[in-house]
Amino acid sequence: MKTQRIIFPYAVWSLLFTVLPLILMFTLAFTDSSEKLTIDNFLQVGKYSSVFVRSMWLGGFSTLVCFIIGYPVAYFISKIHVKNQGLVLVFMMIPMWMSFLLRTYAWITILENNGLINTFLRSLGLGEIRIINTQWAVIIGMVYNFLPYMVFPIYSVLAKIDTKIIEAAQDLGANKQKVFSKVIFPLSIPGVISGIIMVFVPSVSTFIISKMLGGGSNLLIGDLIEMQFLGTTYNPNLGSAISLVLMVIIMICMGIMNKFDSEEEKRQAIMM
Repeated sequence: MKTQRIIFPYAVWSLLFTVLPLILMFTLAFTDSSEKLTIDNFLQVGKYSSVFVRSMWLGGFSTLVCFIIGYPVAYFISKIHVKNQGLVLVFMMIPMWMSFLLRTYAWITILENNGLINTFLRSLGLGEIRIINTQWAVIIGMVYNFLPYMVFPIYSVLAKIDTKIIEAAQDLGANKQKVFSKVIFPLSIPGVISGIIMVFVPSVSTFIISKMLGGGSNLLIGDLIEMQFLGTTYNPNLGSAISLVLMVIIMICMGIMNKFDSEEEKRQAIMM
């Protein structure tokens, strides 16, 4: 009885904000404006294949950049003194305490034609570069906003690796490079996969970053969905169909990543 009382609020929350919205999305996706069953909404989604490709490309590339930057950062944090690890993590979290919108606005000031970067370049006599309203600006915004989601899961796994395993590898003659490639990195794969999922999912579905830093010329799936619900082309049925297709794509990607995670766990179990 006590357990049921504890679970009840979470069950109500899930019903109101997860189950019911999903039911509404499915209903709208498979009906038209006159509430008749149809699959025309999904047939129209094909017209926006270029938007899906662009979103996957920008989201995937941003995730790759986050991994290239985030893994060394997480590794460094895991190796410093335990007392300093919490302080470094707090400094990484401080920007996340501010509004997502405010952080994105700050990058407009930095990247615009008369922003800090171009002002600095002109002062050196190097001319200027056009970054704002390009795909590179969108990637920069994604990497900045989602990088912590790559660092934290990788750090949490690296910090829990038993030092005795590393010492055993060193005693068996492994140098630093082999210890990292054969022991540390394989053991950190679960954190890497979690980080990839946590960065890729919001990167693919974001719309504020692409609208503000991309200047509207780099339309992503999130922008397309927002246009169907809030724009002048109000069409919640098509928007729901696009959302459903996006959800399926994300679930397939997560399933593939989880499969790699399971295979890695089996390989590690055999090695142990």
